[in-house]
Amino acid sequence: MAIETEKKYRLDKRLIVELTAKLAEVGAEFVGEVFEENFLHRGGTLDERSAALRIRKTADNTTLTYKEKLRDDGGIKHKIEYETDIADAEALERIIEMLGYHLSVVYEKHRKTWKLNDVEIVLDELPFGQYMEIEGTIDAIATAEKLLGIKKLEVEPRGYPSLTVKFGKTAGSVSEARFGKTASA
Repeated sequence: MAIETEKKYRLDKRLIVELTAKLAEVGAEFVGEVFEENFLHRGGTLDERSAALRIRKTADNTTLTYKEKLRDDGGIKHKIEYETDIADAEALERIIEMLGYHLSVVYEKHRKTWKLNDVEIVLDELPFGQYMEIEGTIDAIATAEKLLGIKKLEVEPRGYPSLTVKFGKTAGSVSEARFGKTASA
């Protein structure tokens, strides 16, 4: 079973600039930058399991991800995660609908990714705010926090889907957060 372990922080523009400089200072390797469209599907057994199917589209590829919440430990989230590349996003969307799941959340995101020792660090800009996620083992996350000097930075316990529901707009039964279409939080 694949387990994702991550910690998320809400940032402001000043912190984004400071952390970008700090990442370079501590020798983090810049991996790349991407614009994403994320489409979350829920319903039926997914809801019963606190799970979702996500289709993530970028300029280079489309992935399908199954995520299921396990637990939170002091702001560190643990989720089952399975992910695979897909060739035909429209066909996959039809398959998901035919299985009885429905589109519930859509959000866009600009993501910059770094690798630092044993963690992946991302700086995300969404229509409603800026965030950082650190993914790795609990010990590796703690080490990265210390290197970056962010041990006291406030943790954001909500995921992007929940934040989209709170800060986005509703179109029918779908919550959306798209650039130019959502009020800032």
